[in-house]
Amino acid sequence: MTTSSTPTRTLRTARRSVAVVNGYVVPVASDPIEGGTVLIEDGVITAVGADVVVPDGVPTLDARGRWVLPGFVEAHAHMGVMEEAEGWAGNDTNEMTDPNGAALRAIDAINVEDEGFRDALVGGVTSAVVKPGSGNPIGGQTVAIKTWGGRTVDEQVIREAVSVKSALGENPKRVYGDQKKTPSTRLGVAKVIRAAFVDAQNYAAKRDAAEAKGEPFDRDLAKETLARVLAGELYWDQHTHRADDIATALRLADEFGYRLVVNHGTDGAAVADVLAERDVPVIFGPLFTSRSKIELRNRDIANLAALARAGVRVAITTDHPVVPINFLVHQASLAVKEGLDRDTALRALTVNPAAFLGLDHRVGSLAPGLDGDVVVWSGDPLDVTSRAEHVLITGTEVYTWDAEANDGRGAGRVVERGERFRA
Repeated sequence: MTTSSTPTRTLRTARRSVAVVNGYVVPVASDPIEGGTVLIEDGVITAVGADVVVPDGVPTLDARGRWVLPGFVEAHAHMGVMEEAEGWAGNDTNEMTDPNGAALRAIDAINVEDEGFRDALVGGVTSAVVKPGSGNPIGGQTVAIKTWGGRTVDEQVIREAVSVKSALGENPKRVYGDQKKTPSTRLGVAKVIRAAFVDAQNYAAKRDAAEAKGEPFDRDLAKETLARVLAGELYWDQHTHRADDIATALRLADEFGYRLVVNHGTDGAAVADVLAERDVPVIFGPLFTSRSKIELRNRDIANLAALARAGVRVAITTDHPVVPINFLVHQASLAVKEGLDRDTALRALTVNPAAFLGLDHRVGSLAPGLDGDVVVWSGDPLDVTSRAEHVLITGTEVYTWDAEANDGRGAGRVVERGERFRA
């Protein structure tokens, strides 16, 4: 299949119909299908199976001898807010002037021209949750987006407000300790988070009382956001590596009753049974890093398998650009090498991250009703020699492997915003 000569301007208006046929279809959430078809109509999957009838006029992409999977979901990335090769001018990851950044929103800093978005396609990643950094105890709101297709980031949004990013451990205490202000210790970091939630509880009570009486009420953006966390509308994405910090994350979640998702959890194997008992999911990683700080002392790829064996639901993250996002699948491959069940590895790239953050009604599997985000691989994606040959987002082919297109940055063709370009 070749892409249309009409430039892809926006996913919202360029939802295509196409059938991916004759492939080894791996829906992930259901059994693989030999010689299967994935039918996408108006950007949405309408049928998956071995005997799907392709309607007249629907173009086909022949995946014979290829593996067909859902696009991968990167559950913790900084693409667009931490632009590569731009230095300070492109780094909007942390607003480190107020420990409580709940009113901040990652979407307001995303540059869709960041090279990381092109890298995502090369690695078969079609969705990402972009988050503020870990410099603050409360970093701000995250956003789930497609990795390509919009003239602006708004046209790539899957869900505008997914969670609030929070950080425990070394990063926030270092940032504010250097400024000689609270929080400069783990005690202080937990206090900032606890105090912010108490303020949000008081705020919500006063707001609700005012609304019941029909009285005016002054809004506070930070408290309003945290009230949404307390109401269960937003997840709490907790940056934490060390086991003792994970224990603090659980303690705070118990106190305030929010929906906790552990991010990183590289020392989580030490408390795997505790996480499993409480059914707290872990977005694990990144895996390709050095032990660059004390809280990473126990970082080990094998810890992911230990978490999964204990019954913890896991996803995998590159923390892009800490690890390039196109290496997401390679992290899964090495995790399998270190003991992770291969089916769990595929779920950790697809259905799990989608479910952890409330996106599984749109992405994460190949099933009727979900977005037509499909990747055709040359072979088993967990084989490091396999590559993504065709990447479709809502039925539009946005990336095609082409060895002759190599210009020193990797071979392939991306449907550019406004024109085709060789990447």
